[in-house]
Amino acid sequence: MFYNLLRAFIYPFLFISLIFMPKKFIFVFKRFFQNFSCLKRGEKYIWIHCSSVGEINLSDALIKRIKATYRENILITVFTDTGFEVAQNKYSKDSQITVLRFPLDDIFIIKKILTIIDVSYLVLIETEIWPNLISQVSKKGKVLLVNGRISNKSYPRYKKLTWVLKPLFKNISNFCMQSQIDQERIISLGAKKENVFITGNLKFDISFEEFSNLEKNSLKNQILLNNRKVFVAGSTREGEDQIIIDVFKKLTSTLLIIVPRHLERVADIENLVLSSELTFEKFSNIEKISLKNEVDVIIVDKIGILRKLYSICDIAFVGGTLVNIGGHSLLEPLFYGKTPIFGPYLQNIKDISNDILNLNLGYKISDESEFLNAINSLETHPASKDKIYEFFKNNKNSVEKIVKLMEE
Repeated sequence: MFYNLLRAFIYPFLFISLIFMPKKFIFVFKRFFQNFSCLKRGEKYIWIHCSSVGEINLSDALIKRIKATYRENILITVFTDTGFEVAQNKYSKDSQITVLRFPLDDIFIIKKILTIIDVSYLVLIETEIWPNLISQVSKKGKVLLVNGRISNKSYPRYKKLTWVLKPLFKNISNFCMQSQIDQERIISLGAKKENVFITGNLKFDISFEEFSNLEKNSLKNQILLNNRKVFVAGSTREGEDQIIIDVFKKLTSTLLIIVPRHLERVADIENLVLSSELTFEKFSNIEKISLKNEVDVIIVDKIGILRKLYSICDIAFVGGTLVNIGGHSLLEPLFYGKTPIFGPYLQNIKDISNDILNLNLGYKISDESEFLNAINSLETHPASKDKIYEFFKNNKNSVEKIVKLMEE
């Protein structure tokens, strides 16, 4: 296969270059030299592959249903380190589930895994198209792509690779796509029409945590909220934080909490806050010692706290939407009865954002002025709790549709 010949040619240059890039060297090393003794030799497995934290979280309900329906063990592979950490925290105590780092589609490592375990299904969460993973596992079991989407940005690139994708797609039994446009696009890229289904978005089947009043009040006391409002900027990306800070400086009696999508950006955000002449504290420090004095900004430097913060906030901004990333979960603040504010870049959450806007459950903004208008409007026009409930109720059951297709 040309793909593997190309990889073999690139490998020597890659490993030489990695010597001078310690972080990337560690990233690759962890994936190429894993201990597979945690796998139960000779036993049946369902292999679920996720890219990052987002896919781990949205696949939670599907994983629970698969676990309840099938006797097979479950192998979860994750591409990113943060995704691996979240998956480990979720499933490390479950003897039926094993979590590994994805071996970067290396054919030899994938073949090694397949000599240890017997894979009956490979479930790819969203559009994780890895040629060796798909082609090798398809020789052993059924391959399903679930929660599939083809964004406006990626579609032109995929179109240029139709000659590669079409033969690869023959190894995929079912394509479970989020929407009609995703269905049409995957068919145009070479998937057989009879193998493509619209099963909706797994995000609606996520089991969001419920927080008691005691937990929420404890958090408010911890951050020394007093009588201030809470402005949570969730999953922010580079280029958004300064806009958020500028908007915040025009508000009164408000605490800003910035939750970056990637924790390596915490130091950069600290510098932005300091240059804006605001006071701040990192969330990890607040957990260790109680705040003595109010600060203007709290920077969250740990994962897994965003939903709890959304549950106590008055203003919720969802990141990845003011810069050309495509948006993160609008459902998280909405679930906790908060009206999400988001920018114009919504290609990753196109259908959900359209539904939210059509139902008047959120505010789309494009600049600082519109941002401030949206915040002011929250006072008189928050999202209807009844409408939010109906919205979630009407869009559930993606998991049921996917499991039904697995059983056919």
